[in-house]
Amino acid sequence: MLMNEVYKPINCDDYDNLELACQNNWMLTLALKNGEQLKAQAKDIISRKNVEYLTIDLTGEIREVRLDHIASFSHPDLGCVVVSESD
Repeated sequence: MLMNEVYKPINCDDYDNLELACQNNWMLTLALKNGEQLKAQAKDIISRKNVEYLTIDLTGEIREVRLDHIASFSHPDLGCVVVSESD
């Protein structure tokens, strides 16, 4: 995926679920749109240049994932959330 592609905000409910995951430092299973699968701890949501990122701890490596690159995420308290674009 290109870094200069236009950011597409995600659905507010999906965003709220990611915020909840960050507040609780939940371990999430993430499926990215490029097919990558990650199991990582949710840390924070940040915004830079009008693009929002989920900061995750991937076994000690801090990584930022664009919210619009996440296809789905899951946690036992949330179930599986399929991310959709905001209306």
